[in-house]
Amino acid sequence: MRVSERGIALLLVLWVLTVLMVIVFSFSYMTRTESHATLAFKEGIGKKFLAEAGMERGIMELFYRNQFFSVEGSEVWKIDGTPYTVQLGDGYSTIRIMDEAGHVNINSVSDIILKNLLLNLGVQEEEADTIVDSIMDWKDPDDLHRLHGAESDYYMSLPTPYKAKNANFDTLEELLLVKGVTPEILYGSGEKKGIIDFLTVNSTSSQINVNAATKDVLMTIPGMTPEIADGIIIFRQSKEITGIQEIQGILGGSYISMAPYIITGRTSTFTIESVGYKGSGKAGYALKATVILETNNKFRYVYYKSPSHTTQ
Repeated sequence: MRVSERGIALLLVLWVLTVLMVIVFSFSYMTRTESHATLAFKEGIGKKFLAEAGMERGIMELFYRNQFFSVEGSEVWKIDGTPYTVQLGDGYSTIRIMDEAGHVNINSVSDIILKNLLLNLGVQEEEADTIVDSIMDWKDPDDLHRLHGAESDYYMSLPTPYKAKNANFDTLEELLLVKGVTPEILYGSGEKKGIIDFLTVNSTSSQINVNAATKDVLMTIPGMTPEIADGIIIFRQSKEITGIQEIQGILGGSYISMAPYIITGRTSTFTIESVGYKGSGKAGYALKATVILETNNKFRYVYYKSPSHTTQ
């Protein structure tokens, strides 16, 4: 009987030890997980602060740029998306500034520039005609149809009906409501680019700033050739195009036909992308904001996303 009791006691002790070991291992695992989560959170916050510092540096550079725009030899940051790296303690920020006038303003764009953009990105001509006319119909104040366009009567006949806005676009995502615009056309797919990367609703200019536009945007300008676009990009790598004589020298005989669509002067709306990195880490925290510069060294945000996906 005593042997049996001792065996039961031994089994109970083993069970208790097993339960205690499971509890200890569970606690150890939870502690380790919490420690890693805390460290990751701390590192993420650090990266965010670095990105915010980079954002502030980008805004400062914009004010510096406006103040010293015409000073020969002054070092100002480019506004064509050129990346700049700023060291900050044990981390750094990578900052890009894009002039919104370097994009196509969807609210004031001409038919021909919008169609050129679509065709250059591989949209078929028939589709491009439908999209261009439908965009123009969407934002004009009347209910008159363009040849390939659509007004409220078309949209009200859809399974989920709605009316044409008859006003300017507030966001680029609104384009998905327009006849002919698909997610693939707007956002791209695979290696195919989407039109959203080249459009803006924030620019105060109806013209394209040749100091900031990418080659894809430059190629939307009537009369533009790949050679001329490359010439513009090469020229502005060393200095900005600041006068009529300089742009005439680059464009040559094409200047007269392109002049209504281009500008070279100062603008006030910019998008800043800032990514903060800690140490030698490859993963960073990204911010994206659009700011409008005002008088008396003031500015205001019209768009701010944190975190954000950037092209860096």
